Amino acid sequence: MDKVRIGIVGLGNIGRYHADYLRRGQVKRAELVAVCAPRVSPEQYPDLKCFTDARELFHSGLVDAVIIATPHYQHVPLGRTALEAGLHVLVEKPIAAHKADAERLIEASQRHPRQIFAAMFQLRTEPRYQKLRRLITSGELGEIVRVNWINTDWFRPEIYFATGGWRATWKGEGGGVLLNQCLHNLDMLQWLCGMPVRVQGFCQFGRYHEIEVEDNVTAYLEWPNRATGVFLGSTGEAPGTNRLEIAGTRGKVVLENNRLLFTRNETDMLEFSRSARQPFAKPEVWHVEIPFTDASMPHAMLVQNFVDAILDGAPLIAPGTEGIHSVELANAIVFSALLNRALELPMDGAAWEAKLQELSALSKSRKKVVQLETTDFTASFRR
Repeated sequence: MDKVRIGIVGLGNIGRYHADYLRRGQVKRAELVAVCAPRVSPEQYPDLKCFTDARELFHSGLVDAVIIATPHYQHVPLGRTALEAGLHVLVEKPIAAHKADAERLIEASQRHPRQIFAAMFQLRTEPRYQKLRRLITSGELGEIVRVNWINTDWFRPEIYFATGGWRATWKGEGGGVLLNQCLHNLDMLQWLCGMPVRVQGFCQFGRYHEIEVEDNVTAYLEWPNRATGVFLGSTGEAPGTNRLEIAGTRGKVVLENNRLLFTRNETDMLEFSRSARQPFAKPEVWHVEIPFTDASMPHAMLVQNFVDAILDGAPLIAPGTEGIHSVELANAIVFSALLNRALELPMDGAAWEAKLQELSALSKSRKKVVQLETTDFTASFRR
């Protein structure tokens, strides 16, 4: 094989976006040959084979790989079916609506080890986060002691939630701001700092919108080394803030307003504390701005990596198996809030699945769906 033939399942905002750059040839050695959606128009994609049934696409023999870009609950059954059909699979975020389902998809991928299973976490291609990660893994920041991420610039007006009957419902989406808007940030949180071992969520459900899921969240987190963190997310706050601050024993790094600022301790703060002989002494610091350039097409870069993994065995930037971590964090924060107590991680995925089924059964949501012309949503990509 010298070229990967790709099909896309789901043609909402993100599915159409993937189709656009693939049709423009922005991923080398890849060719978009088919799309699938319930009401796809062949006139819109005259150069592609159009399907209304994903299983027909999977068994058509026309594609080697698929990108699954459907509503959340469809990711697992479609992903499993595609893997069983012998295809390589890239799943949009989240890989599943809840942890137990994510485990089922991962189990299916492990039964097909020759097929590539990837997740769409394009922030991992962003130089700002790559440099921040190197700062941590190199030891330059020292041992992490505190993390704060204010992530409240995900403002969405009421009409956003009316553009899809599945949006912001327990039955259709499985959650709100954490599972949808903030999921990339939760992936970054664990990619940079590792998974916490304890979370306490404080969630408001329908605080700013006529929805039943969380749209305003504060979460407290603890890591194995006793580092602590606070994560805030909201779709109702305007103007919002996106500020990530990580404090380590060797200094503090802040990512905000497209700048990465590192205040570096000349001496590790714990070593300085033990050796200082003045009661009000502090370590000397250096102030450094770490330069970075924006990734021009992060989604295309991740698909390129997917293609390179298929053709050359390149290591995945975002393996599908790692998609469970952000799902678990989103689930655990909401479950903790509903239980009104802290949860230890790993969480009990089956218990949350049962609670989610209960919430879906009790739902009284009756949404009026509004059809709108396509709008540019790409400004929301970079966080």
